[in-house]
Order: sequence, then structure tokens, then C-alpha cells
Amino acid sequence: MSAEGGGLVLVVEHEPPVAELERRYLAREGYEVEIETDPVRAPAAAARIRPDVIVLDLSVSARAADLYRRVAGAAPAAPVVVVVAGPDPAVGDLGERRVTRPFGPRVLVAAVGDALRRSGEADAPGLLRAGPVILDPSARTTLVGERDVGLTVTEFDLLEFLMANPGRVFTREQLLGAAWGPGAGAGSRTVDVHVAQLRAKLGADNPLRTVRGVGYVLDA
Repeated sequence: MSAEGGGLVLVVEHEPPVAELERRYLAREGYEVEIETDPVRAPAAAARIRPDVIVLDLSVSARAADLYRRVAGAAPAAPVVVVVAGPDPAVGDLGERRVTRPFGPRVLVAAVGDALRRSGEADAPGLLRAGPVILDPSARTTLVGERDVGLTVTEFDLLEFLMANPGRVFTREQLLGAAWGPGAGAGSRTVDVHVAQLRAKLGADNPLRTVRGVGYVLDA
């Protein structure tokens, strides 16, 4: 949903007065807002209401990485705007859209609008998406959130095949045929190496999963 048409925003904010201020400013712009003041309940709230965008306060979380991943995983289609207290190393790699305390409400509204616009672009026809990973087959580009990921030709072909067939388990031999082509002469160990390289480049939230004794699957 575009920012112009509003959308449902889940605000996870530990200070009720701040949450209410955010709700008022977002509502003025046409957004519907749900507030959750307990971070522990945030993943369940995200899964229940299926928001268009999430504002997630990580400024007081002792386990920021775990909270971020659980909330993002509960609503994988929703972009996350994280609120941080400053240059905290614990949240350095979490989320490309962030607002630093203290901030003006208009800054947050702008961040939410930007997140929705970028999410709308990511859902354009022809693009493949799995969680934070967005792949454009025509332009041969790959994004994780807003981070551009450089892939080799074979890495891209392998990821494209898996993203086009989410939830299906493929053997190494099937993946060899899909990404390398028949008669390429590569061994099954080559698939393992390329999957490992993809995981390293995509980061901790990569959707690739090993099915022991069989092969690999991409979790949608």
C-alpha cells in the first residue's frame, strides 16, 4: 500500500506518551495505527495484525538483534523502521531504515512514508521477494532491505531459481541443472560452496535452508 493511500502501522514503543504522539502524527497523514508498548508481545502483535509497516523501538532492548528478527519474521512483508538510541554496536546491522532518539514526529512520519514507497517498488511485477531479499531478474540486481548485494552470475542464477520456487526442496543435482546447465561438469560440492557464499552475502536473515540428506529449500 502506498503512503498516499495510508496503511496500517504497528508502533512498538515502550513509552506510552511517545507512542501516543507518534499515533497522532501518523493518523494525521491517513495511517491506521496499532500500538504495542511491550516488546515481548511485539512478534505476536505483528503476526496478528499483519501491518503494512512496523516502527520498532530497539533503544532499550537488551537483545535487540533477537527482537528485530522475531518481529521482522512475524510479518515478513512489512518493512521495519527501527528506533535507536544512538550509534549502538548491538543494532549496527539491524535494518536500513532507522530513526535516532530524540527525534521529531515528522521525521518518523517521513521514514514510514519512505519505507512504504520502497516496499511498493519492491512489489512491482517481475520482482522476486523472500523476507528482506528482493531480486530483479530483468536488471539482475539483488537487495537485502536497502543494501545492494553483488552476486556472481552463477550465484544470481542459483538464487533466482530458488526464489522462483519457494518452499520446494531441490537436490544438489537438480540445482546443478538449473543454475549451471546440463553437462556443465560441476560436482555437487560446487552447489554447497555457492550456497555458503550466498548465505554470507545475504546475511543473517537469508532464507536459504539446508534439508539434511536431500538438498536445499528457500523459505518464503
